[in-house]
Amino acid sequence: MTTENTETFGVTEDLDDGTIETTKKSERTSLLESGEDFEMLDEEDIDDDPPPLEDAGGGKKESESHTEEDRVPTPPLEEWLDILGNGMLKKKVLEAGQGRDSRPEKGQNVIISLQTSLADGSLVEEPHSVSFTLGDGDVIQALDLAVMLMEMGEKAVITVDAKYAYGSRGSVDPAVPPEAELLLHAELREASDGPDLELLAPVDKAALASLKRERGNAHFQRADYAFAVNSYSIALAITESSSKVDITEEEEKELLDVKVKCLNNMAASQLKLDHYDAALKSCVAALAHQPDNIKALFRMGKVLALKGEYAEAISILRKALKLEPSNKTIHAELSKLVKKNSDQRGAEQAMYKKMLGNPGSAGSVSQKRHATASWGLSWKWLFGATAVAIGGVALSVVIAARN
Repeated sequence: MTTENTETFGVTEDLDDGTIETTKKSERTSLLESGEDFEMLDEEDIDDDPPPLEDAGGGKKESESHTEEDRVPTPPLEEWLDILGNGMLKKKVLEAGQGRDSRPEKGQNVIISLQTSLADGSLVEEPHSVSFTLGDGDVIQALDLAVMLMEMGEKAVITVDAKYAYGSRGSVDPAVPPEAELLLHAELREASDGPDLELLAPVDKAALASLKRERGNAHFQRADYAFAVNSYSIALAITESSSKVDITEEEEKELLDVKVKCLNNMAASQLKLDHYDAALKSCVAALAHQPDNIKALFRMGKVLALKGEYAEAISILRKALKLEPSNKTIHAELSKLVKKNSDQRGAEQAMYKKMLGNPGSAGSVSQKRHATASWGLSWKWLFGATAVAIGGVALSVVIAARN
């Protein structure tokens, strides 16, 4: 985004306190106040008899004649346009532009003059030039929505609720407090088509993609994760676009580096949004280009852990820790997962025992019963054999005595 000081809003005057005083022309100025030149008639030129009634005022001066197109009613400039229908974003035209056909389209690069104030009139930013791609999220959402409805050359004032400006966090640059409503004075100065990516030099393509990625980072820091994903997606599309321009190996490497950074940052945003499958795809895509990328490995491990796939997550994090043993974040995450995995395995074993009715204890009781039964059978057999043996000896003694 480029800035330069400029004057806006019709007739402006620099005051001693640095503010801008805006003067507006009234549309209902009388003919005597309009400053137009009138031809004064001498008294002797005036006819004594007035013209017929039907002719009085029936003719029109050339300066007052209007075409059919001029007579088409246009909405009064003092009316507010409620852009979203909820009263949170409204626009009022101060000076009409070149017509509806001159409105910019999404994807075009636009340049506007912008002055930012708080709702109470406190100046935040003096008039300056702002350039951005319409609809890409390069500026606050209010400007993306409102400028799309402005005509070329139009000057307008826009009231913005904090939701479509800097939200609950506010802003450091520009200095906007949290939950602040804004008053924007804007003038649409230029609109042009974006560059042809196929004809864009690789170094310029990498610079443009980096610019979109940085905007995504700004959204991420403000916890606007959906807008961050949008910016990273635009940056990725730039890096992946085909090219009709020769590219060197070094330039290709630079573009690939930007692409991997975008994929990593997108995965982080998708994690914040709980879009685990999308985050996993982003990590896989990053690792396909750089298999040893620490950030991609770490985020992939986190995604797998959040999906409950602890064993796979531990394997990925161990690979990351091996590549960077001093990384305390990876070490802490790995330790936490190992404990979770151990607890999970213990819980599963207990569950299986409960489902099967504690098969270990049942087996022990069965073995004891079998042993007791076997011992009883053996004792009975031994007792019977002993009795038979004693009887046989006694019989032998008796027979011997008889003999």
